[in-house]
Amino acid sequence: MNGPFVLPVRDISRRPGEMREHAFEVTLAERWGEGIVSVETGAVVDLDVRLESVHEGILVSGTADAEYVGVCGRCLTDISAPVEVEFQELFAYPGEEETDFEVQDDHVDLETLVRDAVVLSLPFQPVCQPDCPGLDPNTGERLTASAGAESTAPIDPRWSALQQITDQDGAAESRAAEKEES
Repeated sequence: MNGPFVLPVRDISRRPGEMREHAFEVTLAERWGEGIVSVETGAVVDLDVRLESVHEGILVSGTADAEYVGVCGRCLTDISAPVEVEFQELFAYPGEEETDFEVQDDHVDLETLVRDAVVLSLPFQPVCQPDCPGLDPNTGERLTASAGAESTAPIDPRWSALQQITDQDGAAESRAAEKEES
């Protein structure tokens, strides 16, 4: 077995209580993620891994740090942000029971474990900022929080008669205020 995510466990295999720690970087050969954000090909994933020998196999725990890139789900501007995940999984010794992860040829392959943890932690609806206003539905331009005067929503023509009544009430109130000042 070989690959950037493969670690040897020969020295701790079947020795409960033994532990090894590894810190390394892996450059991705393929894109991780299929949504509007992903960890791109060529991105670096920093791994801190602890391998512990237990009776059933090798317990792997650690953290993975990477950076995802994509677009904001509201305003479609480019974004990038760090992603940090923790993972833990038992790589069982080969035997009668079928498990998802096994020690193979005195090695553990962390690629599937780390990829699943990172991809599942990517945001489903990422935003450039928590209060991103998005795009204007009429013009398609990006709305900004400091746009100044708020634009009024178009009024449904079926309710326009009510708008005329409120306009008349507002005019009557302003005339009454002018009379009181005089």
